[in-house]
Amino acid sequence: MYKKQMTLQRYLCLAALIISAVVFIYSLGIMTDLYDSLYGTYRRGKTTISGAEVYMDMQGFNKLFLRGSIGLILLSVLLFVTSTHSRRRYYVGNYAAVGLFSAASIAFTVWAHGQIEAFKAQFLTIDFAKLLTHATSRKTLYTESTFWFDIHYLVFGLLLVSVVLLIINAVWKSKLMKDEQALIAQGKEAV
Repeated sequence: MYKKQMTLQRYLCLAALIISAVVFIYSLGIMTDLYDSLYGTYRRGKTTISGAEVYMDMQGFNKLFLRGSIGLILLSVLLFVTSTHSRRRYYVGNYAAVGLFSAASIAFTVWAHGQIEAFKAQFLTIDFAKLLTHATSRKTLYTESTFWFDIHYLVFGLLLVSVVLLIINAVWKSKLMKDEQALIAQGKEAV
């Protein structure tokens, strides 16, 4: 049973690192279409297209979003620093690493979801007819797509699944450690 659990914990720690990197990549890409389609509408810090202010309004959020995603990567690396990926027995540091990554991931997801949904609603208020005219005359990108806003459900869904699995793994590890102690007390060897 320990071999299965240790194999799983190795994969879960690796998955947490990979998904944190995906969140980072998403934080880099969320502004891509907005920049290509809305930045050109600004002259001297103002835009004539109603609703296009979403581009400038998202700048502060995007900076915090990028920093938060880097923080998630560092917390997922903490899982490896504390040997959570390979340790047969968990110690306080292992539980702390899982707890910190889990708490930060949940808090970051809730915060980012609220922000992204608010900015998506603001994006949908753009005067798309005027934006199309501008894009056609200036030969810039025109999009009404909310792809970069909507994909956060997948990205953060994967992050939350990894959190749940890490917590389940920690509980399973704790149970196996108690069972091993009971076997040792009986004078038997753990399987």
